[in-house]
Amino acid sequence: MNIWRAFLRLRPDLRGLALESAVVLTLTWLGLRSLGFRRWQKLISRLMPVTPGSVEFSESMLDRCRAMARVEQSVARRLPFQSNCLDQSMALWWMLRRRRVAAEMHIGGRKEAANFEAHAWVEAGGSALPDAGEVHPHFAPFDRPIKPAEAQTH
Repeated sequence: MNIWRAFLRLRPDLRGLALESAVVLTLTWLGLRSLGFRRWQKLISRLMPVTPGSVEFSESMLDRCRAMARVEQSVARRLPFQSNCLDQSMALWWMLRRRRVAAEMHIGGRKEAANFEAHAWVEAGGSALPDAGEVHPHFAPFDRPIKPAEAQTH
């Protein structure tokens, strides 16, 4: 019940963002598990603008992107299923790109002891979201950011 009280205490714009995050995270979680990465990416790319906005990236825009990422992370912790960094990054990337923000999704890897680990994160304006973060700098990004499927050439 305290989740609902916290939700109702949010500003109306953040309540809308929290609801959008819950829907997009749920769809992404289901899409990745039922369609796989490439097919889900292709499907959501159809719902993104072909090119992000040409608005100059300001500090206030970066602050709004960080706030959006924090709301999305908060929502992800409260969903009835456990999402991972790929689910959350892809959902955030989708939400930012729909707003014409030139966000990039990155996937990187590292070898920790005998294990290979992977991590996904989103960058906007050259900054990792929601903030500089403590996890992603420990991962070597693959050669280039993930692009919307329609814009990719092979």
